[in-house]
Formats: sequence, C-alpha cells, structure tokens
Amino acid sequence: MTFFNKVFASVGIGAATVDTKLEKETYMPGETVKGIVEIRGGKIDQQIDEIYLSLNTTYLRESDDRKYSVNTTIDRFRLTTPFQIGKNERKDIPFTFQLPFDTPLSIGRSKVWVTTDLDIKGGVDPSDKDYIKVVPNSLMTAVFNAIDTLGFRIREADCEEAPRRMRGRLPFVQEFEFVPVSGPFRGRLDELEVVFFPSAHGGLEIVFQVDRKARGLAGLFSEALGTDETNVRLTVTDSDIPYIQEKIHLVIQRYS
Repeated sequence: MTFFNKVFASVGIGAATVDTKLEKETYMPGETVKGIVEIRGGKIDQQIDEIYLSLNTTYLRESDDRKYSVNTTIDRFRLTTPFQIGKNERKDIPFTFQLPFDTPLSIGRSKVWVTTDLDIKGGVDPSDKDYIKVVPNSLMTAVFNAIDTLGFRIREADCEEAPRRMRGRLPFVQEFEFVPVSGPFRGRLDELEVVFFPSAHGGLEIVFQVDRKARGLAGLFSEALGTDETNVRLTVTDSDIPYIQEKIHLVIQRYS
C-alpha cells in the first residue's frame, strides 16, 4: 500500500496540497502583504525543498507587427528552508512581503496575482494562484483626479513592453491613455498618455506623452510623420498634492 501511495504521490495523486490565504485582496504599491500558506500532507510523508511566492502580471509584446500577451514575474519571495510534511499533517506558514512600488495598478486589462509553489522532492509540485487588486496610492490618486478635472477621460490602460530608454527593473511600463472630452484641451489634443515611475522614497516621476491634434497643413504633416508627440517628465511628491492640478495643467499647456 505504501509503495502505491508513493507512486501515486509522485504523479500528484494523494500528494501534499497548498492553499494561500491573503489577509485582504486590495493593496497599494509599497504596502505590506500578509497571509498564511496552508499546507496539507497527503497519503505519505513528503520532503518540501522550498516554498516560494511569485508576484505576476501580463504585458503586451510586439513582434512582426503583432501584439501578444506574455506573463512575467514582478518579484519572487522564498519562504522556508527544507522540511518534511507528514501524512495528513497540516502546517500554516505565515508570511509578509512588501508589494513593489512598480507593481501595475488593476486598471483596464492589467491584472496582478500571487502564485505559491511547493518544490517537492520526487513529486509533482503543487501550486496555488490568488488575484489581488492593486489601487493607486494618495499621490497617484491626486494625479488621476487632476487629469480628470482637466477634462480627460481614460480610454485604455495596458502594460506594454518598454523601449530600453524607458525601462526600470521590469521589461514593461503601464501606460494610461486619456482623451480630452471637455475643458481647455478639447480640440487641441488627440490624446494624453501617462506613465508612472514610482520611487521607494515616496516620490513619483510622471512621463506625459502629449499628442497634439493636427491643425493646418503643417500639423497634418507632423501627424503623418509621427512628430506631433512630445514626451515630458514631471516629478512630484506628497507635498505637491495641493498644487498638482496646476503643475499638470502647465506641463500639458506648454506642449499642446
């Protein structure tokens, strides 16, 4: 019987299982994530070589004029040293980790999830997958509110492969695309694209791509040649929140 249990466990039947329970589902970038990894032993004793959590998302990559979605790991956290889980035994392993400041927000098609993987010697490695909702912090919220007040509405939000000059530690950036539907920039801009580069010290670098609306023959040529876009950088901190709408207005106005 023990022999057959070992054979079955080696192919995942009657083996240990894992279930990760997060303290909550909604987090801001930089916030501490807490939870418990619950491991239940199977029909035999098994050696767990390691447990690790991976924070994942997807981004769009372009190849041969075609865009396709790929999975990528934002960060990875190792939880334990090797140990043995006994037959029908239950172990609860608490964990904490900091959500990286450059974790994409759960806006548009962008999704973030945590996978838990057990590395079992001589067996199928069980895993678990838990989605989390990543929301803007107060500084990001102030930026979004300012853009909204200036008459822009979000059209699309996606993680896309970044050119090397714009990359941080990750191969992608999250891009928010807005269109002016009212206010001072309606009729003057086609769209406004925004990318955040958060700092671990609380600051936020914002890259605006201001796409000017074609006006007259010169404007039409610029649009056709792709020279009607201007990239502008603005760095803000929490102390700028009361004045953030004015700062963003001045930046967009200067290049629109």
